[in-house]
Amino acid sequence: MRPEPTSTFSAVLVERSAGAEEKRRLILDAAVRVFAHKGFHTSRVGDIAEEAGVAHGLLYHYFSSKDEVLDTIFRETWSDLLAEIHEIESSDESARDQLQRAAARLLGGWRMHPDVIRVLVREIARSAEVQQRIGELVKPIESIQRIIARGQQTGEFRSDFDARLAGIIFYGGIEEVLSGWVLGQIPDGPDAVEAAERTLIDVVCAGFAAAPAPTA
Repeated sequence: MRPEPTSTFSAVLVERSAGAEEKRRLILDAAVRVFAHKGFHTSRVGDIAEEAGVAHGLLYHYFSSKDEVLDTIFRETWSDLLAEIHEIESSDESARDQLQRAAARLLGGWRMHPDVIRVLVREIARSAEVQQRIGELVKPIESIQRIIARGQQTGEFRSDFDARLAGIIFYGGIEEVLSGWVLGQIPDGPDAVEAAERTLIDVVCAGFAAAPAPTA
C-alpha cells in the first residue's frame, strides 16, 4: 500500500528539520572550540566554518553574526543549567544534599564541557554586555539562596545569618574555582572536581549547620 502523500511530505519535513538542527549544532559546537582556544574577539566567522567543516555562507544561514553565535551558546547552555538547578531545588532532599548536588552540577561542568566553561568565564561572565544578561546570570544564585533559606526554616541550618549573603558566598566560591581552573591558577588533576565539591560542602555547610539539640 502506497503511503499517503501528506505522510510522505511530513516525513520529508521532519528529516530536513533534523538535518538542519544537526548542522546548527555542528556549528555551535565548533564555535565553542574556536572561542575557547582562540578567544572570541580574535576569532573570525571563517574560523568557525572551517572548524565545523561547512561552507562559510552556510553559517550565515543559521546565524546573522559571530555575536549571535556567542549569544546562542550562552542562552542554550544557561537554559539547560537553570532547568537542572530547578530540578534540584524542587526535590525532596535535605538542604545540604540539594547544595551538594548543585555544587556537583556547577563544578562538574568543567569535567564534562571544559571548553563551554572557558567560553562562559572568559567571554561572557567578563564581557562588557554582562549587565544585559544579569537577570539570567543571578538565577542560580537565587535558587541557592532559597535552598539555604528553607534549610533555616526547617531547622537544618542556623537561622542567625543572612541566606541571601550566604548564597552569594556559596556561589562565589564555585565561580572562583571554575575561574581558577580556566586561568590555570588552581591545579586541575583527575580528582579536582570531587575535591572542590567536597571542600566546599564540608567547609560551608559546617558553618551553616544548626547546633544539635541539648540532651536532657
